[in-house]
Amino acid sequence: MDPSDLGYIEDHDTPGMKVFKGATTGLVAGTIWGTVVATWHDVPRVERRVALPGLLRTLKMMGNYGLTFAAIGGVYIGVEQVMQHYRMKRDFINGAVGGFVAGASILGYKGRSIPTAISAGMALAVTSAVIDAGGQKTRIDNGKEYYPYTVKKRPAVTDNSLS
Repeated sequence: MDPSDLGYIEDHDTPGMKVFKGATTGLVAGTIWGTVVATWHDVPRVERRVALPGLLRTLKMMGNYGLTFAAIGGVYIGVEQVMQHYRMKRDFINGAVGGFVAGASILGYKGRSIPTAISAGMALAVTSAVIDAGGQKTRIDNGKEYYPYTVKKRPAVTDNSLS
């Protein structure tokens, strides 16, 4: 799909739908990350016929990470949409404010300290601003189309060239 078409499709989503998509994506990514973290941690050995405690601990960790990522995604997109609506602009500042609020509120609450909230908010704000300021483009549009394959026809191979 052409990147210019993505902006067109994105404009048809309502702000509520964008928040829902952000939270759902965060939930899925967080659950997957929680699974990875659960396998890295020292999960107690599962004894014969007593698999339930290890399974419950893994599911709890998956849910904890999933809900945290979902909250970050929902708050980030929600604040970004509110900023875009009130500022009437679509630039990197909206994402930076959304990142700061999401990091400071969600991760600051989990860390239970103001320095943690400020540092988490700044980390997400800077990350979002760098990604948004870059325009998410890897090359300059000079009118050429780049394909992962060759579109020029090659000359046909004849039997004389193989001898």
